[in-house]
Amino acid sequence: MQFHRASLLSNPRKTGTPRPRAFAECLLLSAARLMPFAFFCLLLAFPQSGKSQTKTFSEREPRYKLQTSDVIEVKYRYTPEFDQTVTLQPDGFVTLPIVGDIHLQGMTLEEAKGAIAKKATERLKDPEITLTLKEFVKPYFVVGGEVANPGRFEMHGSVNALQAIAMAGGFKTASAKHSQVILYRRVGPTMAKMEVLDLKTATKPNATSEPLPDLRPDDMLFVPQNRVSKVERLVKWGNFGALFNPAGF
Repeated sequence: MQFHRASLLSNPRKTGTPRPRAFAECLLLSAARLMPFAFFCLLLAFPQSGKSQTKTFSEREPRYKLQTSDVIEVKYRYTPEFDQTVTLQPDGFVTLPIVGDIHLQGMTLEEAKGAIAKKATERLKDPEITLTLKEFVKPYFVVGGEVANPGRFEMHGSVNALQAIAMAGGFKTASAKHSQVILYRRVGPTMAKMEVLDLKTATKPNATSEPLPDLRPDDMLFVPQNRVSKVERLVKWGNFGALFNPAGF
């Protein structure tokens, strides 16, 4: 009997009482199995911070901004006698009943609607306005200088500088400064930013430079024949002289 009792004590499986070491191993195994799930929960709770997440919705999906020659329709819910369809003048203003002259260029439809409603409240009580874009200028870019066919081109989808020059017939002469293509980009109603693009390096098979940025509506590309010694960071929009041969557009 004593031998049988000793056998039972030395074999915990028969007594049903787990050994402390076996119990600890069981806990470690359970924790290992739960680790992937816990890591997944942490990822959900603390999303990765990347450049794509720093952009706001308006930056990722920019809304259309009114520009000169656009046609808008303004309707008042309770006072339809003031409804009107107008065209943005070259200075960006429109003239509306009740409101008078108001500058709308550069605004989204929602912003323009709010500006009109705010000014209309001076003579109307809580006006409800509907603003509709009836006609708009199709987005375009301009290519000038040492290209085969300088001119104005409609923008269909994304276009970078190399693609834009190809649409203009390519570089006209071997002396064209591929390494100093100048990009003019509007940064305000009257100012433009100048940026030099090195397309010569960008076309090399082993190029390590960053991808060329897509053009934006109203961008202007100029391919010089000679080296440009000085590039101003900001210039007055439209003061480009005969660089783009405007008579030919």
